[in-house]
Amino acid sequence: QVQLVESGGGSVQAGGSLRLSCAASGYTYISMCMGWFRQAPGKEREGVAFISTGGGSTYYADSVKGRFTISQDNAKNTVYLHMNSLKPEDTGMYYCAAVLRSGGCWLSRYEYNYWGQGTQVAVSS
Repeated sequence: QVQLVESGGGSVQAGGSLRLSCAASGYTYISMCMGWFRQAPGKEREGVAFISTGGGSTYYADSVKGRFTISQDNAKNTVYLHMNSLKPEDTGMYYCAAVLRSGGCWLSRYEYNYWGQGTQVAVSS
């Protein structure tokens, strides 16, 4: 069983930056997909960014490309989401997710079977 704990959410003005962290514990496997979904009020949960912890490949939603960067620290079993040039439309609950898998990581929410509790990001204009 993999446990995920997120941290780093908060409130910022448009144009600001935040860094989210997701620490994995329990049964951690070198080849995992880990990443972030977000959900705004009244909207579907959508994929934001993912990383393959084995090979380091990264995947981004078009809406965040060039602004967000996902990275990992394998020694700490932690994945980070660096969010720059934040926009009001980035507001939502951000959830860390993981699945034991080697291969592509741009998967639907239903294919990720480990989830964190979520951390709120609020961007004001």
